[in-house]
Amino acid sequence: MKRIVISLLCALACVGVQWAANPQVDVIADYDRSGSNHYAYPIPGDMPAPILTRSPAGYRPFLIEHYGRHGSRWLTREGSYTRPLNTLEQADKAGQLTPVGQRMLRDLRRVWLAAQDRAGELSDLGAEQHQGIAQRMMHNFPTVFGTNAVIDARSTVVIRCILSMQNETMVLRAAHPQMRIITDASYHDMYYMGWGYGEDTLANHIRKDMDRVTQDLYRRHVRYDRFVNMLFTDTTGLNLNHDSAIRLMTDVFGIAGSLQGHHTFDGWSMYHYFTNAEIFELWRLRNIYWYTHWANSPQNGNRMPYIERALLRNMIESADRAIGEGRRGADLRFGHETCLLPLACLMELDSVNLSTDDLDNLHLHWQDYNIFPKACNIQMVFYEPMHGQKDILVKVLLNEHEATLPVKPVEGPYCRWTDLRDYYLRKLDTKVDFSF
Repeated sequence: MKRIVISLLCALACVGVQWAANPQVDVIADYDRSGSNHYAYPIPGDMPAPILTRSPAGYRPFLIEHYGRHGSRWLTREGSYTRPLNTLEQADKAGQLTPVGQRMLRDLRRVWLAAQDRAGELSDLGAEQHQGIAQRMMHNFPTVFGTNAVIDARSTVVIRCILSMQNETMVLRAAHPQMRIITDASYHDMYYMGWGYGEDTLANHIRKDMDRVTQDLYRRHVRYDRFVNMLFTDTTGLNLNHDSAIRLMTDVFGIAGSLQGHHTFDGWSMYHYFTNAEIFELWRLRNIYWYTHWANSPQNGNRMPYIERALLRNMIESADRAIGEGRRGADLRFGHETCLLPLACLMELDSVNLSTDDLDNLHLHWQDYNIFPKACNIQMVFYEPMHGQKDILVKVLLNEHEATLPVKPVEGPYCRWTDLRDYYLRKLDTKVDFSF
């Protein structure tokens, strides 16, 4: 599915997260990046971990506070598969499909045969992504794990997140059979673990306003004539108005982007139905969608990062509790990109918190595939002093790469926990207007 050049891109990725100087080249070199939130985690389980800075002299890691997205999955709504399939089947019955349209119909039937009754479920590759993350976590920070460590793993109540948690914890259990591992998935924790609760209910209204913004952009920028003419000899009776033609094109594009998340479709692609220009433009618009709906954008009043205040506060309180108890181990949380993206903005990791009115050029400065691929994760890694030093140090990994932080580091990516903690607590206490 990926091109030969991807081996080089993956090797470069191990050096650190790079915000693309030319994302058009980035996307066309690897069509899978255009999958946006469907982009499969770019560090396969059998690849070496990204190169990390050595621990500061006299320090060792002892605690990880983590939030991770579920792994690759099937599309969350069956309609995403059946809408384009039904349109092409209707045209086929009327004798209105071109040979290319007939080929696409066969492809869509093949996908639907595999996807039926699996909407939103974790894929085989999604499970492997989390197994690899667990293996690299133990490799990177071996002193965090072991017989006396405690692993507290929590998931949202969504099955793909629960299975993601299971796949990480079973790897940890296999390596350390005596280690205490607690797992849970309950509505009791959903106020900070997931979406749709508390302030997020008000934020839903903001996102509806953003829907109007992005729908207008799609109507103005999507050129579907070539795509439609490639499939149909005649569109009479298909009800393909402007909006439904855009929907057909974006539905097929969404399916094409999702295939990378399944071993079932290894070596098989549907990107050939699109030109390079179409692939880039459809990704660019999707990038704008994610930015305006879930990130620190002026269009949503810069409010969306704050929907994850409860999550960041939970991570801070969990870390303080573990430090106070002298506990070694990890607090693992498994959820969704709609939580991780606002959280990364709230934490001001790298350039994720960018705020700009210039949506036309957003792609030059902010790329979704760098932030929330499937199985994306944030790891706050804490270091304890061993030889008389006083300060607890911390660094943060975004997708296993060391991220820049909003406070002055002590050295390299490491800063004092008290500095970062105080900065975040001041931010969390800020009043945010969620009116609309």
